[in-house]
Amino acid sequence: MQKFTKTKIKISFLISFCLFFGGYYQSFPQNIKFEDTLIGFASCGSGTTGGKGGDTITASNAEDFLKYIAQDKPYMILVFGNINLPKKMHRVKSDKTIMGIGSAAKLRFGGLNLSGVSNIIIKNISFEDAVDDSINIEKDSNHIWIDHCTFSNGRDGLIDIKRRASYITISWNKFSSHQKTSLVGHSDNYKEDIGFLKVTFHHNWFNGTKERHPRIRFGEVHVFNNYYTNNNYGVASTCNAKVLVENNYFANVKNPTVTGYLSSPEGNLEEKNNVFLNSGPVQTKGIVFDPSEYYDYTPDNAVDVPKIVREGAGAGRL
Repeated sequence: MQKFTKTKIKISFLISFCLFFGGYYQSFPQNIKFEDTLIGFASCGSGTTGGKGGDTITASNAEDFLKYIAQDKPYMILVFGNINLPKKMHRVKSDKTIMGIGSAAKLRFGGLNLSGVSNIIIKNISFEDAVDDSINIEKDSNHIWIDHCTFSNGRDGLIDIKRRASYITISWNKFSSHQKTSLVGHSDNYKEDIGFLKVTFHHNWFNGTKERHPRIRFGEVHVFNNYYTNNNYGVASTCNAKVLVENNYFANVKNPTVTGYLSSPEGNLEEKNNVFLNSGPVQTKGIVFDPSEYYDYTPDNAVDVPKIVREGAGAGRL
């Protein structure tokens, strides 16, 4: 297996650009840093660069936002303030960076559909009250990075990944006020997902959400340095999935890990170096995979995860 190194993604803006937007410049911190390090499956191959190299535009209303996410060329789309989307799923085309500015960028009511696309970054945005999924990733979509966002009160999934989607990183997000948080794998019968669904979850906070953190079928999924608080179950591996759960912190979680769930057959799950506080039994099974064969990473100590994740996860924490 060829080993890929993590990709450093740097997105820089000049002060003169900020001044162009007049009053907006005063509304967000002047020391905000538009840079981060991409770790995980989205860093494989050529990495995930989003709209890098394309025009930078601002969207502060639904009309402009929907116009630019539907374009067939790269765009850096900066989201200002609260945007109420029409109550349905909205398709995002390839080669886009969708980034909120400051701590108030928010998308409400509608969701984002990433279907048959690649090379998309979504950062620093709050998603609330979606009538379906907040973000749906499907149909061979690949190289997707969702980072430093906040999710709550969706009708279905907050982030669902299915139908041969792969090479995805979900990092530094906060999830709350929801039941079915994140599904990886369409159904027990959709065996076309075998060989796909390579996903990394790291430094996310699942705060009081009930289940699916994530719930996995068939894929290879790496779950590290996440913070689980007051959940029904943490990670579920089913349908012969291969899941590594390492250096996470589970507090008051009834079932931190399960192999097999409801009518789904068992998957493989290895756990190592996790902390379990006031939590229930841990289920493991079989042999999984070594993420370092795909990408470089150095996990934080599990005992440090609550402080690190509380301080860093979610929108407005860049």
